[in-house]
Amino acid sequence: MSMNVDPDNLTIGEVARLAGLATSTLRYYESIGLLPSPGRVSGRRRYRRDVLQLLAVIQLAKEANFTLDEIRALVDIRGSGTPSTRWREMAGRKLREVDDIIARAQELRALLEEAIRCESLLFELDACDPLNPTNT
Repeated sequence: MSMNVDPDNLTIGEVARLAGLATSTLRYYESIGLLPSPGRVSGRRRYRRDVLQLLAVIQLAKEANFTLDEIRALVDIRGSGTPSTRWREMAGRKLREVDDIIARAQELRALLEEAIRCESLLFELDACDPLNPTNT
């Protein structure tokens, strides 16, 4: 592998290494339309460096529980410069989902904090009532 990486002529192996992904993942993303087809030199894929930013967006969206179809809609603005109405609607739905996840996580946090205070998830009704925070 070359130590001098040409930023506009990255091999699939170089992209995979820099992005922390398997080459098969890159091929899969390309096959389902998440990544544009790269140029080829002597029949081998050659990527521009900006593909790394796209891969970072894809990874972040996956970590936020976006489906691959949602991610495709997210990244497929087709160079218009502005998100489509469909993209805005999808992002709005995902924001509501994230808000719901945050609310559930906060409820779980409060329950766990109460469990620590009571030293058990099995609360004794007289000593620790998780539904009555005034009972200390």
